[in-house]
Amino acid sequence: MSTRAGAPRPALLLLAYLAFVSLGLPDGLLGVGWPSIRTEFGVPTEAVGILLTVGAAGYLTSGVLAGFTLARLGIGRLLTGSTLLAGLTLTGYALSPRLAVMIGCAFLLGIGSGAIDSGLNAYAAAAFGPRHMNWLHAFFGLGVALGPLIMTAAISLGLGWRWGYATVAAAQLALATAFALTIRAWRHGSDTTAGVAGDSTPPPPAAPVPVGETLRLPAVWLGTLAFMLYVGVEAAAGLWAYLLLTEGRGVGAAVAGICVSAYWGSLFVGRLVQGVLAERLGAARVLRANLYGMAVGAGLIALPAPAWVAVAGLVVLGFTAAPVFPLLTLTTAERVGAAHADRTIGIQIGASSLGVSLLPAGIGVLLSRYSVEWLGPALVVLTVALVALHTAASRRR
Repeated sequence: MSTRAGAPRPALLLLAYLAFVSLGLPDGLLGVGWPSIRTEFGVPTEAVGILLTVGAAGYLTSGVLAGFTLARLGIGRLLTGSTLLAGLTLTGYALSPRLAVMIGCAFLLGIGSGAIDSGLNAYAAAAFGPRHMNWLHAFFGLGVALGPLIMTAAISLGLGWRWGYATVAAAQLALATAFALTIRAWRHGSDTTAGVAGDSTPPPPAAPVPVGETLRLPAVWLGTLAFMLYVGVEAAAGLWAYLLLTEGRGVGAAVAGICVSAYWGSLFVGRLVQGVLAERLGAARVLRANLYGMAVGAGLIALPAPAWVAVAGLVVLGFTAAPVFPLLTLTTAERVGAAHADRTIGIQIGASSLGVSLLPAGIGVLLSRYSVEWLGPALVVLTVALVALHTAASRRR
């Protein structure tokens, strides 16, 4: 991969940002829409775990396949097809007559989303440079923040949850059209595109690292577990906060939806602001401080206090969680060594898709069987475990 990228074309850069926004939109829809969905379909609260797990399976599948199809199809065709698939499956969400149909759509949505994520990250790493890479992930947070607002508006206006998904589906289909019209431009998306997938002169591959050496490193598995815990906390807070605020703290539906959007919005702002702090103060120091900050935010949510305290906890949790994923990735080489970094990052990213489905689903079972007030204590346990794992991984370099 090229170590220096040329200036990206403004039109392609804009499309890349919009694509990352579109990746986050479906995640933000589900938390607000699920209470209405489960009521209409007559299913228990924990049934959302099926959707999350099946979606994660599709994401894992496309993550593996994208590496084989990117060179053959080119990034433009891959983005066009994947975005089109995502738009069609979200349309399927809106038209689903029962949960079983939605579950099938969840797998296909995972396929489309995983390919978009993998393809754009691979392309941007070579063509856009580090600054735009950080901002792309921030705009994913913007998409997740917009999702609750879209679903809240649809429900508040009496249109129902289906119109929330239909709105996002229309946006995805429009984006797929834009990708289709720029397929040829993606082949030469920057002034220096050496090393970009689809070019005729790719860089020579790095020397292979024996698999056994990587897998024997304790820091690899400690770091992998840390990734799983982090994405589990991020997803669980966004998914179940609406339920906690409405059923546990007496907040109205519209206000609760805005509060969930504020949580995702704090992720967006945090990634913009703390990226600058990490450059000035050092990634390891900022990462460590924010891990402790996540535990503080979770503690505020767990307190048996007025609703505004829980909302403040959500904002603190979102802001401090914002830089954790990119900084965990950035500091991987410090924990395992440069020779093992690439393979370790792949393991960590793959495991994160399991954490984002299994942990929120497990918390859903806890909330359904006991009380929605268990969300805060569950987040506290997970964030404290995350701090411990990161500390252990950093000491096993």
